[in-house]
Amino acid sequence: MSDKIDFQSLSFGMRRIGWIRFWVQAILGVVVAAVLLFSNVVNNNSEDQVTLNLGLSITTISLIFLIFSLWQSWLIVGNGRALASNARPTRGETSKLIKRGLVNDLLGMIFGLIGYQAFMGELFIQASSQATGQLTTSKTTITGLEILSVLSNTQVIAAHFVGLFFSLWLLRRIYK
Repeated sequence: MSDKIDFQSLSFGMRRIGWIRFWVQAILGVVVAAVLLFSNVVNNNSEDQVTLNLGLSITTISLIFLIFSLWQSWLIVGNGRALASNARPTRGETSKLIKRGLVNDLLGMIFGLIGYQAFMGELFIQASSQATGQLTTSKTTITGLEILSVLSNTQVIAAHFVGLFFSLWLLRRIYK
């Protein structure tokens, strides 16, 4: 009898955490995709201005990992539903699914952090080439679009962190 209650609570927890993880990552992913699309469409670079292409490319790779993470969240919800039925997946299958999502979020976070470093390096070069103490605007001023691009990178890192957090919580719950 106690095993049935444990499977019921585990199933409910996996479905709930899977949906929370899915929606938080989906909302952050939509923000990231919109900003990346906007910054690629509105690319107003002059010849003297440093471009953020490397950081945008690496952030796009991290966004691709985030899309895979959304799919993993969907599979976690399905696995939680299967735990409530008679055709239960094994603990090994469930932990393998969660560990795959964990590795995906780690890789996405690594690419997000590399992209963040690329953004900051490019913005540092641009900021250091600005003339200090001038009242006139320089051609190499940092624009709001560039800051928005850095913000999108921060959002993708936060989305992968949410995935890591919930994956670790689910693994602890499975092996409890």
